[in-house]
Amino acid sequence: MSPQGTGNFEELFKTHFNALNAYAFTILKDAHQAEEIVQQVFCKIWEKRDDLSIHTSLKAYLYRSVYHDSLNFLKHKKVMAQYASYAVRQGERNAESSSEKVLASELTEKIRDAMNDLPEQCRTIFQMSRFDHMKYQEIADAMGLSVKTIENQMGKALRVLRGKLAEYITLLLTWIILTVN
Repeated sequence: MSPQGTGNFEELFKTHFNALNAYAFTILKDAHQAEEIVQQVFCKIWEKRDDLSIHTSLKAYLYRSVYHDSLNFLKHKKVMAQYASYAVRQGERNAESSSEKVLASELTEKIRDAMNDLPEQCRTIFQMSRFDHMKYQEIADAMGLSVKTIENQMGKALRVLRGKLAEYITLLLTWIILTVN
């Protein structure tokens, strides 16, 4: 059986459109999309009318076509939603990563500038304590100074750095929060 001839096709469309549209709606839960799917099924039939060979009832063929096209639409919609979600997550990750890098770079530069403003001996003691993780006694022994001198120099370094970096405390806290999460 093949739906040849304009009259037969028009009759086929008028006879089955509403029922197929209602069926598609039960699958898609979207009136506009249901109508689109049914129209596409009829367009495919019209375009392939000369080569189409239907071995079951025409009604069964139409329902099966609407069913498969509806499911394909839902699968496509699901894939697109998953991709959109993935793209958003990637964008957020890239934005977070970029902002973290900018914050870390800016903060590192400010700390370096503040440390460069320290007197040489004070800077050396601070670096040995904070970056080399040396105890005050170890620093005193290495530099030939008293522990009291090391304590005084560390106090001075911390006061100077605190003063120079006070305006960047918000930046520092933001960076810490981003790196912890």
